Amino acid sequence: MNRRLILLLLAVLISALALAACAGDDDDGEGATAPGVSDELKAAVIDNYAAGAHASYVRSLNSAITMDSAIDNFLAAPSLVRLDAAKRAWLYARDDYGVTEIYRFYNGPIDNEEDGPEGLINAWPLDESYIDYVEGNSNAGVINNPDEYPTIDADLLISINEDGAEENVSTGWHAIEFLLWGQDMNPDGPGFRPLEDYTTNSNADRRATYLATASDVLIGHLRDMVEAWAPGQSNFRGQFVSKDADSALTDIITGIGEMSRGELAGERMVVAYEERSQEDEHSCFSDNTNADIVANAVGIQRVYSGNYGDVSGAGIKDLVAAEDPQLAASLEAEINASVALAKAIPNPFDDLLEQGVSDTSPGRQAVLQTIRSLQNQTDTIVSAAQKVGITISVS
Repeated sequence: MNRRLILLLLAVLISALALAACAGDDDDGEGATAPGVSDELKAAVIDNYAAGAHASYVRSLNSAITMDSAIDNFLAAPSLVRLDAAKRAWLYARDDYGVTEIYRFYNGPIDNEEDGPEGLINAWPLDESYIDYVEGNSNAGVINNPDEYPTIDADLLISINEDGAEENVSTGWHAIEFLLWGQDMNPDGPGFRPLEDYTTNSNADRRATYLATASDVLIGHLRDMVEAWAPGQSNFRGQFVSKDADSALTDIITGIGEMSRGELAGERMVVAYEERSQEDEHSCFSDNTNADIVANAVGIQRVYSGNYGDVSGAGIKDLVAAEDPQLAASLEAEINASVALAKAIPNPFDDLLEQGVSDTSPGRQAVLQTIRSLQNQTDTIVSAAQKVGITISVS
C-alpha cells in the first residue's frame, strides 16, 4: 500500500469520526446525558448537597437548643426580660431553620408520607380557630380545658396535631411562636402576650407546660433530621448518595424548582398577597414573615451555588455551566435578584396586607416583583435541568 493511499484512508477515518461526534452533539433526546457533565461532577454535586443538608440541620438544631434553654430560663423565673430573650432566641433559630426548607418536596425524610414530621415542625397557616384550639376560653382549648386534656405532654401534642382541620396545629415553630407572642392584634408591631399568662392568669402553669413541651418536641424532630442526613450511616443520606445519580439530581432540582414557584412564590406569598389576609402569612404572631421569605430564597441560592455556609463545593450551577455557561450565569443572576428583591420587601409583611393599601404602593409592588421574579426563575430552572439531561415537574 503506497503512502498516498494510506493518507487518503486516514482522512476518510478522521472525517467519519468527526461526523459521529457531531451527530452525538445534536442528540437532544429527553433524558440524554449532557456531553459536558461527567459522572464525577454529578457525584460531587450530590455529595456536597447531602453534606450541606446535614450541616444546615445541625445549625438549626443547635440554635433551637439555645432557644429551648432560653424558654426554660424564662419559665423558671418569668420576667419580661426573660420573655424577650426567649423571643429573640426563637427569631434567631427561625432563620437557621428557614434555609432548611429547601430539602423538601421529593418525599425526603421531612416529607415522607408515612412518618415525615413536616406537619409537626412547620405547619401553617393559622387562623382564629387555631387560637381557640390551643388556648381557647374556659370551655375550650388544650390549655384551658384540663377536663378534656388533663395531662399536657409530647404524646398528646403530637397526637392532636392537625386533628379535625389542618389549621389545628399543636406543635412546631408556630405553636411556640404563638405561646411567646400571642395573637397579633397590634397594627404597629407583633403580638404582645402579657407576662401574667405565665404567672397569675388562669392556667398559667398549663401554658408553661405546653410551651416547654412544644419546644422539646421540636428539638426531637430536628434531631431526627440531623440523624437522617448524618454521614457514614445506614440512613436516608446513605440511600440518597447511593442511588442513580440522575434520580438524586432530579430530587435536588425539583426541590429548588418547587420551592421557587409553587411553595415560596405561591403558597407563602401569593395567597396572603391576594387575600390580604394576615392569617395567611407565614409567621403571623411575631411579624417574622419577611425573614421567612428571605431565608427560603437563600435556601434556593445555596443549593444552586453549592455554598451552604459551613460546607461548600459543587452545586447545580456547575452542572449547568458544564453544558451551557451562559445559561448557568443567567440563572445565577435571576436567583440572586430574587434574594435581593425579597430583602427589599418593607417590614412588617402584614402592613402590606391591609385593605386600604393600594396595589400600586411601593410595598405591594415589592411583594409582587419578588413573586414574579421567583416564578420566572422557575422556568429557567426547568430549562437548566433539561440542559443536563434531567426532566422535572413543578407546580
